[in-house]
Amino acid sequence: MTAPTHRFLSLGAGVQSSTLLLLAAQDRIPSFDAAIFADTSWEPAAVYRHLDRLTGIAERAGIEVVRVSAGDIRADALDPAHRFASMPLFTLGPNGERGMARRQCTSEYKIKPIKAEVRRRLGYPHPMRVPAGVRADMAIGISVDEIGRARDSDVGYMRNVFPLLDLGWRRDDCLRYLSQQGLGDTPKSSCVGCPFHDDRFWAGLKANSPAEWADAVAFDHAIRDGSARANAEGHPLRGRFFLHRQRAPLDEVVLRPRPQAGDTLGCGPWTCPHEAPAAVDAAHKEVA
Repeated sequence: MTAPTHRFLSLGAGVQSSTLLLLAAQDRIPSFDAAIFADTSWEPAAVYRHLDRLTGIAERAGIEVVRVSAGDIRADALDPAHRFASMPLFTLGPNGERGMARRQCTSEYKIKPIKAEVRRRLGYPHPMRVPAGVRADMAIGISVDEIGRARDSDVGYMRNVFPLLDLGWRRDDCLRYLSQQGLGDTPKSSCVGCPFHDDRFWAGLKANSPAEWADAVAFDHAIRDGSARANAEGHPLRGRFFLHRQRAPLDEVVLRPRPQAGDTLGCGPWTCPHEAPAAVDAAHKEVA
């Protein structure tokens, strides 16, 4: 098979991908043509500050950090004219049935724009067919303790590689390394209003980021009866929708943050900790 012509990093701006960017900037692993950050436009402010910091480090090392986007996930969810890729909201049916909405947000707002950027840089933007043998390496920040999430790419023009596995590094090794580099405060990458947040996150947001807390509360109220598009088309979804697993308004939930031995995982494009690997493969399969 033809050798890859490009080498990219899937940059979620969380612990593992930040580690890979710094290692490349220090020539401890092969460098990248670009580090690609898929922006949902609803990351916590701390993530954007950290991304700006990473961008400066990368630029000094000759690595381009590119931000791609499929839109503003928060605004799209509330826009009746926009096709919305559903978030995994907690649902409460008319007879008390408890469930979750289908999760499409990572695929639509992270995976697809990254793939589109890779195609563009290879010279074959959609709908052009990428010729056999033309491909890029995509470095993904999966450490040894998450080895079950390491999967081959579902498209021929991209080969997934896992430098942390090659190094034998665990997440704790990444945290230790980032701390040594003065980046011990690397935040968790995830949307402000992600339903998978635990009470520790919500309590921290409420105490330390009141504007973002108010934003999440307002969004939670706005999605109570489903997406704006569903209602505008006269097809309201059955039941009610919530950000918190208690299926109560976020600002009325009694938050009970539990002590935790380590840090919580973020949501990378290919590394959401809340899905089984098989589910990840199915959700991210590219059609065509």
